[in-house]
Amino acid sequence: MPRDCYEVLGVSRTASEDDIKKAYRKLARQFHPDVNKDPDAGEKFKEATESYAILSDAEKRSRYDQFGHAGVEGAARGFDPHAAGFGDLSDIFEAFFGGGMRRGGRRGPERGADVQLGVRITFAEAYAGTERTLEVAAMARCDTCRGSGAKEGSSPVTCATCHGVGQVQQTQRTPFGHFATVVGCPACEGEGRTIAAKCGSCKGQGRVRKTREMSMRIPPGSDQGLRIRSTGDGDVGPRGGPPGDLFVHVQVEGDSRFVREGTELFHELPVSFPQLALGDEVEVPTMEGSHKMVIPEGTQTGTEFVLRGQGFPALREGRRKGDLHVILRLVVPRKLSEAEREALRQFDAAHRQEATKEGHGFMDFLRGVLGGR
Repeated sequence: MPRDCYEVLGVSRTASEDDIKKAYRKLARQFHPDVNKDPDAGEKFKEATESYAILSDAEKRSRYDQFGHAGVEGAARGFDPHAAGFGDLSDIFEAFFGGGMRRGGRRGPERGADVQLGVRITFAEAYAGTERTLEVAAMARCDTCRGSGAKEGSSPVTCATCHGVGQVQQTQRTPFGHFATVVGCPACEGEGRTIAAKCGSCKGQGRVRKTREMSMRIPPGSDQGLRIRSTGDGDVGPRGGPPGDLFVHVQVEGDSRFVREGTELFHELPVSFPQLALGDEVEVPTMEGSHKMVIPEGTQTGTEFVLRGQGFPALREGRRKGDLHVILRLVVPRKLSEAEREALRQFDAAHRQEATKEGHGFMDFLRGVLGGR
């Protein structure tokens, strides 16, 4: 009886498709006959390939989970790279032998990795913009060898195996027959040159990690999650490759006075009943100080006033600003003196007829807010 497919690949029965594919690639590299000359390697490679052909197909895997090998009789014969999750033969060779080489010449300089940093700013700094000094840790050119990777007094030499091409031709025996392929030179790892005496500072890499300071301008109108890109300030690429970029992710602290929605600001202004009934002139906080605002006589709680141009600046849109929305909220005192109670009763009695026409009296409203006191 053939071995259990999950056991062959060394994965659990709940393994994901990605886990199964990774396990197969590992076994393929280990047991392919062109790589492993052990007499049993070919059989182990075939066993892993057949198991993967079953478990990589959702329908076949379902039948196998229900009925075992009897449910997929013959399904694993004739390995199909597309059914196994590979695009073409080049994917197979990459899985088996590492691949990654560009045809037609040695591997060129690679772009460096991007560097990610986070910066936290205040609400006011987000409004006005600010400048921060950042500490950026990134790969930089080695000053000792000037990026060559070679010890002082020496220099890289042309690879004797590939003669500077960076690639060699191999004939490989695969499940599909014999194929002549061009692969990266194992001696120089595709660079076309080797370093006999490596630089002691960078160990032949030509680059080292350094921390440097740089200034970053954070523009007015910055919002939570803004990503600022600084081109060329990431890691220097290997083999003298171009640098990656620096990405700064902005976090903005909140402000207890305002709620922000894009360029719009919202502020709840607590007011008393006399201010609403009689009208008043009040001070409203803004991002640039305070602003005088008139509350007309007879204004209702919940009324919204819009102060044009008192909101947040629009990011990258010049001087345009949003608005500040001021929402009035009646604050009812929780404790009243007897004199205050009597004054309110008299007021209610004087205006009860008018208030009743609107559906309720002021005292009814007040008692509801005060919880019946």
